[in-house]
Amino acid sequence: MSNTTPPDRIPVIVGVGEIIDRPADPAQALEPLALMAEAARRAETDAGGGLLSQVDSIDIVGLVSWRYGDLPALLNATLGLSPARSVYGPVGGESPVRYLHEAARRIARGASEIGLVLGAEAQHAVNHAKKNGVTLPWTPYAVDAPRFQRASDYVHPLAVKLGAFMPVSVYPLYDAATAAHWGQTPAEALAESGALWERYAKIAADNPYSWSREALSADAITRRKRDNRLIAWPYTKRMVANPNVNQGAAVLLTSLAKARAAGIADDHLIFIAAGASASEPRDWLARDAYTASHAQTAVLEAMLAEAGGDASRFAALELYSCFPCVPKMARRTLGLGPDVNPTVTGGLSFFGAPLNNHMTHAACAMVRALRETGASSAGLLYGQGEFVTKHHALMLARAPAGEAALREAGAQETADLRRGPVPQTETAPDGEARLETFTILYDAAGKPTHAVVVAMLDSGARTLARIPAALADEIALLTSPDRYPIGNRGRISLAADGLPEWRTLGAA
Repeated sequence: MSNTTPPDRIPVIVGVGEIIDRPADPAQALEPLALMAEAARRAETDAGGGLLSQVDSIDIVGLVSWRYGDLPALLNATLGLSPARSVYGPVGGESPVRYLHEAARRIARGASEIGLVLGAEAQHAVNHAKKNGVTLPWTPYAVDAPRFQRASDYVHPLAVKLGAFMPVSVYPLYDAATAAHWGQTPAEALAESGALWERYAKIAADNPYSWSREALSADAITRRKRDNRLIAWPYTKRMVANPNVNQGAAVLLTSLAKARAAGIADDHLIFIAAGASASEPRDWLARDAYTASHAQTAVLEAMLAEAGGDASRFAALELYSCFPCVPKMARRTLGLGPDVNPTVTGGLSFFGAPLNNHMTHAACAMVRALRETGASSAGLLYGQGEFVTKHHALMLARAPAGEAALREAGAQETADLRRGPVPQTETAPDGEARLETFTILYDAAGKPTHAVVVAMLDSGARTLARIPAALADEIALLTSPDRYPIGNRGRISLAADGLPEWRTLGAA
């Protein structure tokens, strides 16, 4: 901020804490509540001590692996805190970035002095215990606690019926559509994904908080093998986020004045410089196209503007990496080359994907990275959630920024203005159509179950249709390494079970 901003209104990150927990016996694993509490204590230690007990605002990232009746109350009791504000959830991979941005803005307007953002997951322990018949000695699972909305609650019913309502079955639609739009062949697109994921794996190998410390090659990541089966075309197991982890992270924020009063050295402080957010329609069928995300583009362009139009100003990046299409789209918007280092953590496939909490870990890693850089450097945190739906980015810096930096950048308005007409969705199609994008779903043995195509009917409506795995020639057209079938003509009609099916008529 400018020199006219009083130090008690300049937000800074003063402490970060992370924990990874991987005991051989799942009964010895820490529950998510304990992981959060330990991460908070480590953040306080990183800040020099004495601040945690004064926290007046807490944001807890939405938790999936375990359910508590009143998580804020349990956390406050565990840490001996009594904040004026303590908020839990909702879910979203972008939510840690949003919480950090909102915590900084509360400090900037004098509504808070010390904020804590934290979260944890223990899905590995839960899965391991279930597999081995072990009862976890944790806080009893709150069966009657309210559940988060599931994708099937808001995705179009036709998508649910065809199995295209989970992230792993929707992101491939963007992967194919964007790559074809960029003029790539499927082989070229896969090579780009592999090279990018290799760089994520390399960073994860050097991160002590990573779940996987193996620096895998691009070939090891993309090649289909028994231990690296296809999940959804074109993604193998090593190309998708890994939520089977036990990890926790916390970030402690306060004002510049409070930090200096606590004796924290200036070179330990990281400033919140700017932020932006925008969202797409929640139902992914209600979007104008899959060749880009207007919300993602608007958010990243706002951050690029804060960097003076030059992304090379960012000394460090965390480009969200649940699936390869997301950072591939992001780096193009930022004007970065294919050899960019996209991560400070190692990404969701290798560092780990503690469901909604990955970006809290990214913030911790970013703070450590920026502390080692020059006094004028900055870093970019970009997170996203659901189905290329919710996007939030935050610029962190070694030096304070201008007063306008903490205001919302207007990215949502920009995205909305760019959005084109959205086709109506036809649920009972019968007629010729053009293939817009597609994916293929696979079973646990790596065998295709069916393909799902998004198609534009000659009437101008959009629909979905399946291709049964038994139609080998049709599946072969979709999996060709030389050409995307996007633009192919086909005919859609209802099968005996009432669901639409696609048959190719010819190439575009």
